[in-house]
Amino acid sequence: MAEPLKAMYDGFFLERFAALVKTAWSPFDESRFVEHVRDGDWEQLELKARCRKITEALGTALPESYGDALAVLYQIDEKCTGLPYIFFSDFVEQYGMEPHNWELSLAAMMRFTERSTAEFAIRSFILHDPERMASVMLAWAEHPNEHVRRLASEGIRPRLPWAQALPQFKHDPSPIVPILERLKCDPSLYVRKSVANNLNDIAKDHPELVISLAEAWRGKDERTDWIVRHGCRTLIKQSVPEIMALFGYAKHGGAEERNQPLVADASIIAAPSVIAIGGEVALSYHVRLREGDTAKLRIEYGIAFVKSSGKTSLKRFLLSDREYAGGAEAYSVRVHRFADLTTRKHYSGLHLVTLWVNGREVARAELAVTEAALS
Repeated sequence: MAEPLKAMYDGFFLERFAALVKTAWSPFDESRFVEHVRDGDWEQLELKARCRKITEALGTALPESYGDALAVLYQIDEKCTGLPYIFFSDFVEQYGMEPHNWELSLAAMMRFTERSTAEFAIRSFILHDPERMASVMLAWAEHPNEHVRRLASEGIRPRLPWAQALPQFKHDPSPIVPILERLKCDPSLYVRKSVANNLNDIAKDHPELVISLAEAWRGKDERTDWIVRHGCRTLIKQSVPEIMALFGYAKHGGAEERNQPLVADASIIAAPSVIAIGGEVALSYHVRLREGDTAKLRIEYGIAFVKSSGKTSLKRFLLSDREYAGGAEAYSVRVHRFADLTTRKHYSGLHLVTLWVNGREVARAELAVTEAALS
């Protein structure tokens, strides 16, 4: 099993970083800094809490003046690249929020994000003054460095994972749109991925806005087309009609002149039909398209997972997404494991397994899930 991310902050990392700070500012007490970081409940802390502990230890050990402390970090930041050094921008969030420090802090965010990321730390500034920060990030969207341009999008995502939510932009994402407009043809895939993820965030609260943007943007530039496709992935999973039509998925009841349904025949079989939690099931599926024109199909299987309350929650999984000739058949076997995950715990009960084509259920089967056998 891979080590958790928090393990990157081990003793060697802390001692090496402390020695580096010492080269930039001789009064820095290396031993005291490491001791401060690792005291108390350090071993139980998760990644972001460990990051904040390092930040606080730096705040104690560096010069009292915020500007002087930044000057020390500026002497070493070129040697501090990658995810472990997110505490540089966290330092700015923790100690640079006073109004008279904002210019210093925003300049530091731009600098530090080029070597690590400021996508989490910048959100406190956005929450404090969303109008000002929307304007700042619109300007950052034209920055020559791709990391700063990405921050313009990633930092203002309404639903950025692991980060504070931005309620104002969840309620009204319109200030974000000019930023995304400016980045929609960005040459950097790193930036385009962020724009797509931002669109996908917005789609969860304002699908009509993303539908409108997708219709306006698509077909102008291949880089923008990539963003639109990935930014609409939640709407595709939800089979929103306007989006399905935009991306060319065939409608049910197509080939109207022959009055044929889109799917001529479909089935799904779960084998075995009874499994224990921790086991796996083989799902054999078959879809036969109606005769006639080629059609683009998105084929998925769904499982109505039993929850602790006894109610069920449907989750769909992609099997195929491509064009098929008229009369063509799609069939295969997909193995699904019922091992518990950090994101899903399994419960015993009757699970309904379904087969979906372009957002419509076309076949179903039953699967009984029992308690795991005692070892």
